[in-house]
Amino acid sequence: MIAELQQAVASYAHALDELNVPELEAVLTEDTTWTFTMPRQGVLGPVAGRTAVLDFIRDGHTAQTGRVRHHLGNVVVTTADAATAEVRAYLVQTRNTGESIQTISTGVYTFGLRRSDGGWRIAELTLTLDNAL
Repeated sequence: MIAELQQAVASYAHALDELNVPELEAVLTEDTTWTFTMPRQGVLGPVAGRTAVLDFIRDGHTAQTGRVRHHLGNVVVTTADAATAEVRAYLVQTRNTGESIQTISTGVYTFGLRRSDGGWRIAELTLTLDNAL
């Protein structure tokens, strides 16, 4: 089960960086919610529902410059049963402009996952950033 949960959050990060909408749809529940907390900027969200989250992601990709990557580390399953699980992971977000590589932000993801017929899906995502964007 732990490997399946880690695969789900890794699939999310890869799909997010590549704007792979079918993969994002596969890893997010229909009623998924996203909430972000940023120092000096407060709370953004929740962004509720897969359609709204995908729109949010598309808008973010349109606004970004360079190649942005979400690097997940220290991925830990904190609670799990047959139907639900919580996974925490550190985030290091980078941007490659072709001329330089920058660290954009760091933070902590908390994923609430729910098991479905298609495997584990993200029902709730909370990101607490260590710095303002």
